Amino acid sequence: MWKKLDNLKKFYVKTSKKGTNKMALLIDGPNMLRKEFNVDLDKVRDALDEFGDIVVGRVYLNQYASDKLIEAIANQGFEPRISAGDVDVEMAVDGTELIFNKNIDTIVYMTRDADFLPAIRKAKERGKQIIVVGAEPGFSTAIQNIADHVIRVEEDFELDKEKLEQKKRDREQHSHSAVESPKTEPLKEESKENKKSSTESFKEGLSNSINWLKK
Repeated sequence: MWKKLDNLKKFYVKTSKKGTNKMALLIDGPNMLRKEFNVDLDKVRDALDEFGDIVVGRVYLNQYASDKLIEAIANQGFEPRISAGDVDVEMAVDGTELIFNKNIDTIVYMTRDADFLPAIRKAKERGKQIIVVGAEPGFSTAIQNIADHVIRVEEDFELDKEKLEQKKRDREQHSHSAVESPKTEPLKEESKENKKSSTESFKEGLSNSINWLKK
């Protein structure tokens, strides 16, 4: 979905070509999932879809993350990783371990933080491609320059609150309709009556036949 226009500026536009990379997406939750960015992870997934398939998707959170946020992340198909310590350290360690995963050829860091620079360098030394997804302000120039591809989170990536509210209303309406749906008991009673009527008709016909034979 993103095509490089300028090697120096690393600016990308949307394309329609599907990639073949096997990617691990590591998301720095405290750094990127902030109210001011209002990031829709589904749109991030769509942007990365042009590079290939996400086979590992993890969101790193601290112990202050709300249950609602954790549930939302899980519902979007990502693995929440809750850390009582430094989130950056755990994410960097996982990123380094993924270097040795033969099923992964591309590691995606969704962060603005230059603390991941050593892990990124090591990954590139081992032949892994690096994609960095970040946003301004504070998007590290160092990790942008070392990455093979850079995706900037802007307005196109914002969460559509109106769409979410509509989904919520649709779910509530569906649940309400299910509760108020007509019961099937009357149909069963009607079926019994029909069955009874058929049986009585059969008996009446049989009786008439017997009386006819007796004549």
